[in-house]
Amino acid sequence: MEEEASATGWLPTASPASRLDTTPWTRRRGTSSTPTRRPRGDAASDPLCFSCTPIRRSASLLSDDGSPPPLYEGPAAGEDQGPTAGPEDEEKADQPQAEPTRFGWVQGVMIRCMLNIWGVILYLRLPWITAQAGIGLTWVIILISSCITGCTGLSVSAIATNGKVKGGGTYFLISRSLGPELGGSIGLIFAFANAVAVAMHTVGFAETVQELMQDHGASMVDRTNDIRIIGVITVTCLLAISMAGMEWESKAQVLFFLVIMVSFASYFVGTVIPATPEKQAKGFFSYRADIFAENFVPRWQGPQGNFFGMFSIFFPSATGILAGANISGDLKDPNMAIPRGTLFAIFWTTVSYLLISATIGSCVLRDASGFINDTVSGPDAGDCLGLGCQYGWNFSECISNSTCPFGISNYYQSMSMVSAFGPLITAGIFGATLSSALACLVSAPKVFQCLCKDNLYPLIGFFGKDYGKNNEPYRAYLLAYVIAICFILIAELNTIAPIISNFFLCSYALINFSCFHASITNSPGWRPSFRFFSKWASLLCALVAVIIMFLLNWWAALIAIGIVVFLLGYVLYKKPSVNWGSSVQAGAYNMALSHCVSLNQVDDHIKNYRPQCLVLTGPPALRPALVDLVGTFTKSLSLMMCGNVVSECSSPDAVNSACDNSYIAWLNQRRIKSFYHSVAAEDLRSGVQMLLQGAGLGRMRPNILVMGFKKNWKTDRASCMDSYIGILHDAFDHQYGVCVLRMKDGLDTSRQMQAHTNLAYEALSEQTETPSQPPISVSCPEASGVPPQTPTVFQTKQEKKTIDVYWLSDDGGLTLLIPYLLTRKKRWAKCKVRVFVGGDIQHMEERRNEVMGLINKFRLGFHDVQVLPDIDESPQPENVKRFEDLIAPYRVNTINKSEDLETAGLKDYPWEVSNTEMERNKAKSHRQIRLNEVLCDYSREAALIVVTLPVGRRGVCPSALYMAWLETLSRNLRPPVLLIRGNQQNVLTFYCQ
Repeated sequence: MEEEASATGWLPTASPASRLDTTPWTRRRGTSSTPTRRPRGDAASDPLCFSCTPIRRSASLLSDDGSPPPLYEGPAAGEDQGPTAGPEDEEKADQPQAEPTRFGWVQGVMIRCMLNIWGVILYLRLPWITAQAGIGLTWVIILISSCITGCTGLSVSAIATNGKVKGGGTYFLISRSLGPELGGSIGLIFAFANAVAVAMHTVGFAETVQELMQDHGASMVDRTNDIRIIGVITVTCLLAISMAGMEWESKAQVLFFLVIMVSFASYFVGTVIPATPEKQAKGFFSYRADIFAENFVPRWQGPQGNFFGMFSIFFPSATGILAGANISGDLKDPNMAIPRGTLFAIFWTTVSYLLISATIGSCVLRDASGFINDTVSGPDAGDCLGLGCQYGWNFSECISNSTCPFGISNYYQSMSMVSAFGPLITAGIFGATLSSALACLVSAPKVFQCLCKDNLYPLIGFFGKDYGKNNEPYRAYLLAYVIAICFILIAELNTIAPIISNFFLCSYALINFSCFHASITNSPGWRPSFRFFSKWASLLCALVAVIIMFLLNWWAALIAIGIVVFLLGYVLYKKPSVNWGSSVQAGAYNMALSHCVSLNQVDDHIKNYRPQCLVLTGPPALRPALVDLVGTFTKSLSLMMCGNVVSECSSPDAVNSACDNSYIAWLNQRRIKSFYHSVAAEDLRSGVQMLLQGAGLGRMRPNILVMGFKKNWKTDRASCMDSYIGILHDAFDHQYGVCVLRMKDGLDTSRQMQAHTNLAYEALSEQTETPSQPPISVSCPEASGVPPQTPTVFQTKQEKKTIDVYWLSDDGGLTLLIPYLLTRKKRWAKCKVRVFVGGDIQHMEERRNEVMGLINKFRLGFHDVQVLPDIDESPQPENVKRFEDLIAPYRVNTINKSEDLETAGLKDYPWEVSNTEMERNKAKSHRQIRLNEVLCDYSREAALIVVTLPVGRRGVCPSALYMAWLETLSRNLRPPVLLIRGNQQNVLTFYCQ
């Protein structure tokens, strides 16, 4: 067995002893440096090979070096593998290439996330939020934000460990989990939000610089324009660092991290140092229990003085958790780095926010004047306002006038004032704001680059071009730079922060929903190595994020959701040719399976009857008219399945050579909602029997067989003609209705296409008659592309013509139902349906009223019923002569033969027609001749002729005679002719139950 496996490419060449002595994993890796592999062209000779194309290298168990291949790197089926490497390419491959910079979980994820979370809000707005909401509600705001980001971090960790993560970060995770529809929209929004976040952090930095300038009496224009000028200069410098490469950007981040750590140390040391009179005048008194109690409760001020107003300002500071995931393509091991680094960053930053909020609220008053002389003096002690009175300071005047410039309610630089050495806090602000801005400036282009490369949206591919060994998206950097400058010009931090809160919340909601949806679908492909997550917690967090979006700003939430829905609708409409194995596909399968199984619990009812068609098209591209007609009345209504039979004259891989994916793509391009199924059989009839018995699933099974008229029956072998008639009998035996379509110019377009030969329907006779001819192979569209689209008459909008229905036999109502379904479609809506029935000339009116009453009970909406009294008249002699000439080649030459010989002849040659059969079926033959004369008289200008299909009893009517009936009935007619016969199952009812 092992020698056989090695010969077929499953194991490398090695001695039996060495393979037996090694472990299974070692044996799979192999011990030889030159593993034996099957040649590329030898796939068809392997009995284990089930494809008409060679096995892809990425799909084999061994890679070229004998080691197991990576599980998620190989291209999916249908992806371009690229040209085969030539000698020059191999020489280039031998040359050493520069390795791109890769980062571990600490430097690449944890530090990056912590720096992005420790942004401008921490230094410049957290003391102010504490003054507004109080220490208690500030902790609630921090913990709610951390719960959302923490749960999102768990969901990100689960998604990131369910396969190899490439570049694209958040967009890559969502799109590969939920599919391109939601992934594309949220990727665009998330990239935009990060670009706006660059502006937010840069404005925070510019505010600090402007206040330093103001303290020293310096100014360029005014406060607002100074912030704009400083912001533009700063973001330009950050752009230069970003475009210098990830290595320089990462070194800058480490430097910023060290600066922030030093600033934290300076702050906490400053809280325990006794306050100087200058600091006391500004409201700082070190740790005091009454200050903590006073600041523990909220005191709302200003238009944003409410809980959700503070939450909207604080939440962007917690949104940096995806900074590491956004550069997933630059990590050494994203599957390990993203979960570990993200969760550690969330934990430590949450602790730091809680400590700073509690300490600043325990040391600093809400309001202070900053004047060293505002001390409590004797007579003014009774009128003193505020907690400062207990410490000998009187801030009553500024408190009563709401003009206090200091205190955590008024002074954004309170942390700098508390710090042991103020410039270190200023350096920390610079480090936090610049590092966060730099991280966002890197994240936005990286996410947008991956989105551009997927080609989900038009006009953005220009920005996806990469440069250098790290594939830097310089064009996307410039786009993010322009967006950031546009928002820097707003120059107001409290205005910019709420803008991006909804976009980040929308992103987090979709990330959590992605994790929940992937878990709830029970897909075997959902196997994250990170197990510490709950699908219900992810769902709850997604719902909370959406609720908070509306509580923060309902109109901004509607705008964000509207953008997502618009982009979602665009991708659904365009249907990009990508297949990422998303959870949406898994969910669709679960729903389809559940509904299909539930159908088995209810019996069929006549009111729910639907024409479910098995269409014998061969390769669908060869008979587009047949596909278009059936697709018209089954679209969004019932099942349609295109069947193809590949005969034994093909290769052993005949089924796969039918190239299902190509014909399904052809059907999708034609917007035909149909399945495609091919089988390999010895002959056409055997294959159709397989389709009749095996097509469908449960209640979703075909009940009508639709096929084309065999136009070449007179020149084809008689056995093929007999097989064709046998298919009709087989359909009735299996309780199928039958439809046969005949077009004046035929159905098969293979000659016009000059490709895709249909073996089972046309080439079988030629192949048998010329055995010396080499076998005809099916042209594989995987190599030649999707077959071309051929226009047909059924694709155009029909004019105000008629659909003529010749209802000559009660077959359950199928002959009436299909024309009715056609008139419900827009292309046929203007056509008038005329119903023709046979009748006696003396009772024409009674017959018409009877049929009209029946049609009204069925609510079909047909208003033109015509009775044909001359349908039973004798046909024209010349037409009878033409029919006899048509059947003459199949007449038995022996004039006088016994009944036994006739029986034997009928059994061995069922297509031969004896004198007895001709006489026995004379009335039916004349009826078909006469009916053709009526059709030529009444329906030459119709858009479609629908006629009840005559039935010849098996063993009584020879196949050649039956074929002559069909030929005679439908010949010399310009409109398409559709012959219909139900299986005696009622498909129409006028009862309510």
